Amino acid sequence: MATYIILSRLSAEAVRDPSEFPKLAEQVSAKLKENCPNVEWKQSYATLGRFDVVDIVEAPTVSEVEKAAMIIRSYGHAITQTMLATPWKDFLKSLRD
Repeated sequence: MATYIILSRLSAEAVRDPSEFPKLAEQVSAKLKENCPNVEWKQSYATLGRFDVVDIVEAPTVSEVEKAAMIIRSYGHAITQTMLATPWKDFLKSLRD
């Protein structure tokens, strides 16, 4: 399975009060589990700066990650950017081969 990084920036319309965010996060998580069973969430981080959330996921196909990103966009009211992540040792090995 390949590793992907999903960077999300929440829109101002996502929640009116920060105390409402945990409920929204639970709803998005339930949708992801229901619709993207082959996408495995490895880690999620709240961040400061350009993006609000960083998710590290593994998936067998890019189309499954695309679907997950679209769910985050629509149900989570977010803008996402998704990147393929290659483990450093694998990247270095590919340069030697």
